[in-house]
Amino acid sequence: MFQQYALSGILINGFSNILSWITLAVLVFEVFAFVDVLFRRTDAFPAVDKQTKPFWMIILGLAVAVSIIPIGGFLSSMLVLLGLVAAIVYVVDVRPRVRAVTPSRKNKKDNTHMGPYGPW
Repeated sequence: MFQQYALSGILINGFSNILSWITLAVLVFEVFAFVDVLFRRTDAFPAVDKQTKPFWMIILGLAVAVSIIPIGGFLSSMLVLLGLVAAIVYVVDVRPRVRAVTPSRKNKKDNTHMGPYGPW
């Protein structure tokens, strides 16, 4: 009898640890998406026929806030899931198109800011 309770306690603790790691991974992914949208140009979003930058900032900011603030319950779980879906949509669909429109600093071969000892 004692072994059964001990085994179930171990399983519950292990499952709780796995859920904690998944929750942390979701939060990190949502923060990545939010920070990425902050550094994108505002005019690039309408150029690729996507929602505006403020729209994505609000949606992803709310997703991060819901993931950080522990409300508990079914509603909180659903909001976290919706935030994860929004972050996935941004990273998979919107981000590649916006990146394709904006010029990259690494590939830019512009010599207009060259000094006698290199770029400035």
